[in-house]
Amino acid sequence: MIKRIVKMNFRKENVPAFLEVFEASKGAICSFPGCRHLELLQSKTEKNILFTFSVWENEHALENYRQSELFITTWRKTKVLFSEKAEAWTLEMLHP
Repeated sequence: MIKRIVKMNFRKENVPAFLEVFEASKGAICSFPGCRHLELLQSKTEKNILFTFSVWENEHALENYRQSELFITTWRKTKVLFSEKAEAWTLEMLHP
């Protein structure tokens, strides 16, 4: 099992547009083979900074998603809304 955190900085005026993109795609992402969990989180102090937190069966499942039309289409709509390049981490539990 792996966990993925993606930090996204949006231009303030673009946060509502991103929320629409996320709402429209979250069901399909959650249903994607290998996806166990998906959350959208927002910074308490900087409302234009959002994070996705997802749990995947393994790196192969995550990579299949990242190569899918669903990801490509969703990412294309999302990245144009950024104020900075996104940052991402793939993590695993150190001591199960």
